[in-house]
Amino acid sequence: MTIEASGPAPEGRRRIRLGMVGGGEGAFIGAVHRIAARLDDQYELVAGALSSTPDKAMRSAAAIGLPRSYADYTTMAREEAARPDGIEAVAIVTPNDQHAPAAEAFLRAGIHVICDKPATTTVVDAERLRALARAMGRLFAVTYNYSGYPMVRHARQLVREGALGDIRLVQVEYPQDWLTELLETTGQKQAAWRTDPARAGAGGCVGDIGTHAYQLASFVTGLHPTQLCAELSTLVPGRALDDNVQMLLRYANGARGMLWASQVAPGNENALRLRVYGSKAGLEWQQEHPNQLRFSPFGEAPRTLSRGTSSAGSAAARVTRLPSGHPEGYFEGFATVYTEIAQAIHAAREGRPVPDEVEFPTIEDGVHGVAFIEAAVRSAAAGAAWVEL
Repeated sequence: MTIEASGPAPEGRRRIRLGMVGGGEGAFIGAVHRIAARLDDQYELVAGALSSTPDKAMRSAAAIGLPRSYADYTTMAREEAARPDGIEAVAIVTPNDQHAPAAEAFLRAGIHVICDKPATTTVVDAERLRALARAMGRLFAVTYNYSGYPMVRHARQLVREGALGDIRLVQVEYPQDWLTELLETTGQKQAAWRTDPARAGAGGCVGDIGTHAYQLASFVTGLHPTQLCAELSTLVPGRALDDNVQMLLRYANGARGMLWASQVAPGNENALRLRVYGSKAGLEWQQEHPNQLRFSPFGEAPRTLSRGTSSAGSAAARVTRLPSGHPEGYFEGFATVYTEIAQAIHAAREGRPVPDEVEFPTIEDGVHGVAFIEAAVRSAAAGAAWVEL
């Protein structure tokens, strides 16, 4: 069943026609994706299957004025692929267990996929979708949104240019406190599915925010751990999945790392923080103060580099929208990821290579992220043993 608004699309519109799966009534991340997609005026949301409940899907579509609403994503993929004005890309913002089947349906229909993290709940599914995206010649992006912040881009540039020297230590943490009590028993939608193994997958905190911390560290340093030793704890009695994770990391170049993520740390809201230390300098970035980066050359006074000023490099300037002193944060960082994806879709439309400076998380990052979750679960089950990634 499809409900469609009347009236032709404006002539000459070159915005990317976007669809959405999930993100209906009671959802959080769907609205974030919609705002991010529209912020730089690169997309137009034209179709969706916003809920697994058909009536709720239709109500949700009507509430946001969505032109075409579908009762399920299978029908949506088939019918949109058959339309001359059908969607070119789809944003998948469902609970984790639906990422793989929804992504497969749209890839097989020839539609680019923009998927919330983690890409899937198993490495087998992630690798299968990677192969399918390649076979179909379609983009598969994963919205690890913290990679879109300007000063994260500058941190990555500093590492690439050798300003830190040889990377020796990587420390990343992501504490929150919203699950300090058994919130999932109160009917709170976000808590309910994130703590349900059938919907979230084998990892709780490690899959929800630990994977963000892991991807941020990898994005900035360019390094992926080869081994990890993880302890996953369920500190709130009655909870089905982990709500605290702490681990050690080993890298191929000899660097060592630590990762802590928690959703039961009172006093922390969204305290994602990365510290990287090399043979020449160190750096520190905090998500709650995203427009500054602390840079500390060895033997010199630490300095604060600010977004929008001459102290930020070209990588940061390229994705900066506002003058210094006007904060850019969560929505803007998310929008940067969407706009980078848009540049790749525009290039695909025109049969040209994606510009070298365009960077966004792909299915490769998605595979790495799911492999990280599985390795952490495997290590914890073996008594915090060292395991290979």
